[in-house]
Amino acid sequence: MKCIAIDDEPIALNIISQYCRRRGDLQIETYSSPRLGMQRVREWQPDIVFLDIEMNGISGIELARELPLSCCLIFTTAYAHYALEGFEVNAVDFLHKPYFYDRFDRAVQKAEQWLKMHDLLSVSEAASRQLVLKVEYKNVTISIDTILYIESIDNYVKIHGTDGKTVLSKITLRSLEEQLPQGEFIRIHRSFLVPKKRVAKFSRSEVVLVKSGKSLPVGKKYAEDAMMLLGKEEG
Repeated sequence: MKCIAIDDEPIALNIISQYCRRRGDLQIETYSSPRLGMQRVREWQPDIVFLDIEMNGISGIELARELPLSCCLIFTTAYAHYALEGFEVNAVDFLHKPYFYDRFDRAVQKAEQWLKMHDLLSVSEAASRQLVLKVEYKNVTISIDTILYIESIDNYVKIHGTDGKTVLSKITLRSLEEQLPQGEFIRIHRSFLVPKKRVAKFSRSEVVLVKSGKSLPVGKKYAEDAMMLLGKEEG
């Protein structure tokens, strides 16, 4: 696992480096400058960040709020009274200096469990953002986030992607609508369904999609609900 330690005390950084080498599965980089350390965190995207709290007037608590969500945070400090604040910024553990290898190892084990859970949640979230549709004789997976708009053609739907490609599947628009995330798509016409985030301009008679400039009609039956979901009528 990739690790970064940020602490203005060279001795503290040396101890963390020794413990990481002792475990054998941790790749560690250390920084006595909080600014340089945080810059490296953004570039390298480490798995674990060991962060001191009081560093020459710089608050580790505030720095923690800038960490990427994928980083697992472990605080290392001599000041136990910061423990509550540390957990409020989602630290997985709090190492109170001086600490020994066994305590360090337990903190890393907690981090490993946190990272596994984070990966599982990420996979689950990614899966929930996909559609699996039957296209001829095979299943095709489509990312919901790449849909520009959806068109109904008799008992088929044609999904128009942001990359200009289309997918035709034998399914009704109503059935497909039930599989989409609630509140993200708007039925503007009996033949058209659009993602809210793809709408650049709209009125009671048409919507214009972002980037492509594609104009789609708004059906009279759907106009009132569409305007309510999109907001105040433009123009």
